[in-house]
Amino acid sequence: MKILVVGSGGREHALVWKIAQSPRKPQIFCAPGNAGIEGLATCVSIKADDIAGLKDFALKEQIDLTVVGPEAPLALGIADEFRKARLKIFGPTKAAARLESSKSFSKDIMTANRIPTAVSQSFEQIDQALAYLEAQPVPIVVKADGLAQGKGVVVATTREEATQAVRDAMEKSVFGQAGDRVLIEEFLDGEELTIMAFTDGKTVVPMIPAQDHKRVGDGDAGPNTGGMGAYAPAPIATAALREQVTRQVLQPTVDALARLGCPFQGVLYAGLMIVKGTPYVLEFNARMGDPETEVVLPLLKTDLLEVIEAVVEHRLDDLTVEWRQETAVCVVLTSPGYPGAYPTGLPIQGLPAPSDAAPIAVFHAGTKRDAGQVVTAGGRVLAVTAWAPSLLQARTAVYQAVPAISFQGRHYRTDIAHRALPRTS
Repeated sequence: MKILVVGSGGREHALVWKIAQSPRKPQIFCAPGNAGIEGLATCVSIKADDIAGLKDFALKEQIDLTVVGPEAPLALGIADEFRKARLKIFGPTKAAARLESSKSFSKDIMTANRIPTAVSQSFEQIDQALAYLEAQPVPIVVKADGLAQGKGVVVATTREEATQAVRDAMEKSVFGQAGDRVLIEEFLDGEELTIMAFTDGKTVVPMIPAQDHKRVGDGDAGPNTGGMGAYAPAPIATAALREQVTRQVLQPTVDALARLGCPFQGVLYAGLMIVKGTPYVLEFNARMGDPETEVVLPLLKTDLLEVIEAVVEHRLDDLTVEWRQETAVCVVLTSPGYPGAYPTGLPIQGLPAPSDAAPIAVFHAGTKRDAGQVVTAGGRVLAVTAWAPSLLQARTAVYQAVPAISFQGRHYRTDIAHRALPRTS
């Protein structure tokens, strides 16, 4: 069986790593891949947003199944183009992927279907946005409407900061076209939680709940990033809360898209804020999260390839998805300066040899090979994940592994999973 995984980050490395464990021993290709993925798959130098190039490759190589990692190709309609060519693909259509590519569309879905979320307004004119801000309390949240690689959200603690965020998006175009429209949203004070779900457009199968750490610094300080680490399962997600999220958020969203004629097929990601026990949706993504994927997939007991095929073939209701009774913790190593400007091409030392024996994995997020040396090629460089019977054991193991890996100016948070530790003591 031939599998093509699209993407080049830590999420895609984790997907390739898990698919490679299938007893069916598939032949895996990855486009474009990275220096870590090349040990498990044949990397192909086609960019993730080159839809025509990817389709031509899939047809030529007779790829049996394509798995899309990042959001950009989904927003461009890769699933639509592949299905027109009668190629099996795991991921939602362009219309369904609007849940992520347009925050305004996502809000409209939630409002129409009474899915709990923060009160917000969207604006295409900067003067209207600034006038609305003047009448709102702070803190307040300013979001670029389109795709901004996880960096288009500013939690403003002052009116001046909020005004600057609007001007950065709409006047200075710091997020490109993604900021042509902005969403101004009430601030919700609570604890963040991620629940992703497999869905074939009808059946919804939630995954283990995870908690991401978005801020760049310890103690949740500094600007938002694409994610500095994660752990799963998150103790805040009780069985009752998980059932509530499925009933009030995940299933209604899938049902609403089906009624609109754009059924969602793939992974639905719900970024939540838990306020006094009630879940509110902060955002939807149309694919697996990063770095949540790196803590959720190591705990998946069922063959991931079987799950993906059940989604693609609309028979998810026939499959029982099982999980390991363990905890996983992931720490992300970033380039100096991230999430701002950062250098690339820095040599990486201390990378461990891949091992099936050790309950630890190093997923490459932004790397490439240069003259035989693995070097940095992105803001988030590596995601180190450990899993163990308890959170404390997994956290200890990951923080023992991280210091051995080094590159100039390397940065990482030292407090991943800090919110959960009091609950487990």
